[in-house]
Amino acid sequence: MTRKNPTPHRIALHVSSFITMVVLVGTASLILFGDVIGEWLMLIPFSIFVFITTYFTTTYYLRRYIYRKIKVIYKTIHNQKVSPEEKNKSVNLNQNIIEDVEKEVEEWAQKQQKQIERYKSWAEYRRKFVGDISHELKTPIFNIQGYIHSLLDGGLEEEQINISFLKKAAKNVERLHTIVEDLEAISRMESGKLILELQAFDIKELTQDVFEELEIKAEQKDIKLILKEGANQSFLVKADRDSVRQVLINLVHNSIKYGNEGGTTKVGFYDMDKNILIEVADSGIGIPKKHLNHVFDRFYRVDKSRSRAQGGSGLGLSIVKHIIEAHKQSINVRSTPNLGSTFGFTLEKTS
Repeated sequence: MTRKNPTPHRIALHVSSFITMVVLVGTASLILFGDVIGEWLMLIPFSIFVFITTYFTTTYYLRRYIYRKIKVIYKTIHNQKVSPEEKNKSVNLNQNIIEDVEKEVEEWAQKQQKQIERYKSWAEYRRKFVGDISHELKTPIFNIQGYIHSLLDGGLEEEQINISFLKKAAKNVERLHTIVEDLEAISRMESGKLILELQAFDIKELTQDVFEELEIKAEQKDIKLILKEGANQSFLVKADRDSVRQVLINLVHNSIKYGNEGGTTKVGFYDMDKNILIEVADSGIGIPKKHLNHVFDRFYRVDKSRSRAQGGSGLGLSIVKHIIEAHKQSINVRSTPNLGSTFGFTLEKTS
């Protein structure tokens, strides 16, 4: 049989019962040894009264003044009886809670730090972008102002000057127009407003069309536009034809712009199982290694003075990168100074 542990309530009840029994025994003794029967009869109600009064009075005072103290003592003793295993569990639980809180605080702090660094990066990027735009726009605007003021100051009267200055001013206006259009294109791409109309087409055929479009520019520098060996077959891809055409025009035009006179621009196609790799290689001035990670940045120029003299918005390669990434594909560059550069990008292959 399991023995129940004593509780403060049980202890108080036992004590009050014991005192009551003492009173009853005393009363019974008086009854048994009384001399007169009448006295014995008179003691019966008295004994009942004493029993009831004593029981309830004792119980009341025990509960009110002793029971509370016994309860505190009992709880203290009971807590001391907790097993070492339970104590260890309690300690381990508290330690785990503290460790979890510390971990959450640390993760929150790291997250906030990353967010702050991201904001700083965005602020720096915006500052640099605004500075680059203003710098790119200043050059053609100042040129236009200079030519117009020269004409207004008397240049209009001289035929050899007015036509020449008007052509130069018009050329700078075209450059401004190109910059604005390219900025709008990048804005559409970054905001997700570029809608791709995917279709199957022959990338080799599109490349030949681009060669024909840029043939005159290539002849001016005596640069040959050719397809690499193995490109005599069709290579079908699934992409937005107009966007890919823009990519090829930018890459082939750059190869002509920065190529050496009498050199070549070669385009090759390579079957990569699920994708087709398209490479545009030139035999030009090349790009130093330290610049390779930045050639797709907005307004980034390896040779700033030479690049601006040759025209362009400085946004061409950035647009190319956005277009390829919009197709969920990749673009890369490898280059050796004085030997040339090769730009390669992939497109989804289709049968």
